Amino acid sequence: IKYKGYKVMPLEVEEKLYEHPAILEAGVVSAPDPNIGETIKAFVVLKPEFKDSGVTEREIIEWAKERLAGYKYPRQIEFLNLLPRTSVGKIFRRKLRERTTNGQ
Repeated sequence: IKYKGYKVMPLEVEEKLYEHPAILEAGVVSAPDPNIGETIKAFVVLKPEFKDSGVTEREIIEWAKERLAGYKYPRQIEFLNLLPRTSVGKIFRRKLRERTTNGQ
């Protein structure tokens, strides 16, 4: 991901998000941004005990902002029940990117 000229590795952001007590899984991709070209978006699956706890997009963004460099934290969070996976079990990033461009 290129964010304002900086290279951001999705895996690094995902690993940090896994440290959040409410996050079970995370997948990070680039998302279109009309002002700067692309931004960082995280798709998050909450742990079952946090599904109805009121965890918000803003809360996770602020949490990540405190723990990652200013250009690395996700600017957008989307909650999913399940991350798409390839046949070998890896996060299917292309499907996540398609969600950002198709507005799903």
